[in-house]
Amino acid sequence: MSGTVTGLHEPTAMAWPPVVQPEDCVVIFDGVCKFCDRSVQFLLRHERHPVLRFAAAQSTTGSALVAHFGLLTDGLNTVVLIERGKAYGKSDAALLLVTYLRWPWQWLRLGWVLPRRFRNWLYDGLAARRYAWFGKRETCMVPTPEVTRRFLP
Repeated sequence: MSGTVTGLHEPTAMAWPPVVQPEDCVVIFDGVCKFCDRSVQFLLRHERHPVLRFAAAQSTTGSALVAHFGLLTDGLNTVVLIERGKAYGKSDAALLLVTYLRWPWQWLRLGWVLPRRFRNWLYDGLAARRYAWFGKRETCMVPTPEVTRRFLP
């Protein structure tokens, strides 16, 4: 299932990165995108239980996971959530991430009532403009010592 990331993606024959367990919940994000960085910081602050792990798409582990699921690695324009050995992208990933948040953020689950096509259209619009609206870093963020263990190498 290579190509654009829309919903669920099954693994390919590529090897599973050794630093990740198949039962891990991993968020792959654009490490140079300021909006993506802020989104990761938001998840870290508002997560109910610290179970999410994070990997920049530009990192060795992030790119290995993207390749494992047969997703496009050049210009990956979505957050990817890997949950229970399956990869989710675009609005599906964003809405699944809401389930990891504390209240009052749980109300965002209402986004599931919107048709996927419309949700992904909105998502694609934000993704296409994220650098223009929020900016871009020259390098990936460096996590604080308190959360370093949550980031994959």
